[in-house]
Amino acid sequence: MQNVEINSETQSLLDAVNKIFPGKVELQFIGKLQNGYVRHDQAQAVQDKNNIMVQISDLSAPDYTASHELLHLLMTLRGFPQIFFAISTGEEQLDQQLMMLGTELYDTVSHIVVVSEQRKHGLITDEIEQMYLKGIHATIKPEPTPVDDKMTLRLLTLTDALVFYGDENKAVNDQLEKDYPISFAAAKKLYALITEKPVDSPFTLRRNVVKLFKAFDEQLKDWGLPPINMTEFATISNVVSKRQLRLEVRQMFELYHSDMVDIKSKRRAYVGINRADGQNSFVISAPTKANDNPEYYKAIYSLSVEELFKKLEMPYILR
Repeated sequence: MQNVEINSETQSLLDAVNKIFPGKVELQFIGKLQNGYVRHDQAQAVQDKNNIMVQISDLSAPDYTASHELLHLLMTLRGFPQIFFAISTGEEQLDQQLMMLGTELYDTVSHIVVVSEQRKHGLITDEIEQMYLKGIHATIKPEPTPVDDKMTLRLLTLTDALVFYGDENKAVNDQLEKDYPISFAAAKKLYALITEKPVDSPFTLRRNVVKLFKAFDEQLKDWGLPPINMTEFATISNVVSKRQLRLEVRQMFELYHSDMVDIKSKRRAYVGINRADGQNSFVISAPTKANDNPEYYKAIYSLSVEELFKKLEMPYILR
């Protein structure tokens, strides 16, 4: 463990997180690695009982990396929707890839808030911008002709880069356009979509995440690549009004019989699709043979939304 001194801005973010979190949150600087670039896989938050350790594994830019992770944590603690993975394709490696892709897309929308706060606090400097560009080049190689099978990763990385730099950083964007002409053009469309309306509340975050899931798949299909189908695979916590909590489940959700399995029960999964946006909002197991009758489904559909969430221990956010 390294003894790294953080600046006052990072310290104030750590203090803000500790004011809200009931346990203790601390920073841990692990090892001596300094790759000379910044990337979002250089830190992670690990919970141990009542404490959270924010572990920074690359010390190239400790304040930038630590503050980035702390702001994600702050968003969670302030009640922004979360992403969950409750179903499985049955193939562990594929599940891991899909979870990584879904989380990255969710994080890209969250970064609209995170990056804005970091810039406000002076935590993104010209040097950090150069290190971020190095991080892009360490993640994705320039596009070959014809293109290879890394276009999904390029699209993901470049959409996030546009959130980081904004669309007015001519020098960087010209460089990205030169190295990644096809995927950067597609990333610009996705960026325009998720910045059309501000991310200034839990509801708008969820709305933009769902929009990005759908548009990302449309782009992959245009390229003849398989979609990642996050509207089914990823569960996003619901943002509901008091009135919606009193509605019957059938009024807000439709049960969709998935080909995937519930991770907990290992039985076929039913995905609760939100009728308003088509997004996976909860997962329940298919009934056992003994219970497989119309009454089973009627009983679920006739619960109030609040009763269902309590029964499933499914967190939600009140608008």
